[in-house]
Amino acid sequence: MNKTITKISKVGIVLSFGAITFASCTKDRGMIAESTPKETIGVYGLCEGAFGAVNNSTITYYDINTSTTTKDFFKKQNGIELGSNANDLKQYGSKMYCVVTGTTIAAKDSYVEVINIATGKSLKRIPFYDAAKGYSARHIAFYNGKAYVSSYDGFITRIDTTSMSIESRVAVGGALDGVVIVNNKLYVANSINPNFPSANNASVSVVDLVSFTKLKDIAVNVNPTKLAATSAGEIYAITNGTYTPPFVAPSLERLNSMTDTKTQSYSYNLGGMAINKSQGLVIVYGNYPEPNSLKSFSTSTSLIGSDFITDNTAIASLYAVTINPLNEDVYVSDANNYGTEGRIVAFSSSGKKKFEFPAGAIPQTVVFNYSYK
Repeated sequence: MNKTITKISKVGIVLSFGAITFASCTKDRGMIAESTPKETIGVYGLCEGAFGAVNNSTITYYDINTSTTTKDFFKKQNGIELGSNANDLKQYGSKMYCVVTGTTIAAKDSYVEVINIATGKSLKRIPFYDAAKGYSARHIAFYNGKAYVSSYDGFITRIDTTSMSIESRVAVGGALDGVVIVNNKLYVANSINPNFPSANNASVSVVDLVSFTKLKDIAVNVNPTKLAATSAGEIYAITNGTYTPPFVAPSLERLNSMTDTKTQSYSYNLGGMAINKSQGLVIVYGNYPEPNSLKSFSTSTSLIGSDFITDNTAIASLYAVTINPLNEDVYVSDANNYGTEGRIVAFSSSGKKKFEFPAGAIPQTVVFNYSYK
């Protein structure tokens, strides 16, 4: 969880490209068995929680068929807290993986919570700390039956999704943050974090996943934090710049995953990024060109287009956006002035509101619960 998001004006970008294959499995190893989702029956919303609090994070579950919302669903299903400063929630096969950053390295309260999507029950809590310190896990991505987790301590950790155990860790860079996987390679942002100072804070590191070794660093603007990849293999990196003198402006950088070089830079101040590799829907969101704007974006011209929301639905504090790959519905997470309760609003791909539901404090990314044919 990046607490600096409230300090400066931010924009986020959501990109949707190409085709996507839905998958479910019983063993989560090797090739994931393909199956066809029938409909979306529920939505899990990760809620980061109040800034600076302990055990602040929760998961809200919304049952679409009954229009029923259950806040703090994880605790209700498991009888334990989700943890402090949960930062990512992603699906792989029949499981979802919640990355909990924790509070401090001394507290050793960082872990990855593996959860059954159908029930919300915890399958395993994988500790992200050793005898000396916590790792401060940040983001997760998946490839060939493995999960790869970035951490502020500079390591990428590989998890086997069958045994749900850590297999290996490799030192990569500085305060590692956003991560994507393209062309058998992992790309991770080297950000700025005062608790993990590093001279490597203006690059995207590349890791070969076959040998699980670092290949190189791609120089970008200072303080990259979030990454996303298109179906064509292009990678977009959000860089936050600096918050203290000498000031460096934020930017959006485009990288080529074939040559592992930076190809273009845009003067956009972005707040978040999500890509759905299906159709050609591309959206920018945030406080540019006006507060809480949600607009189309062209990757070919790099121009911001018209408003995405077409029915005048108001968003108080736009915090994140997720696109449902099944039907292209767009889920907007509204932090609602960063109070104790947020909301998640679902829109059709044409920008019209379909429904909304209340969520915990500062809702972020969502995961979808499908029924299958």
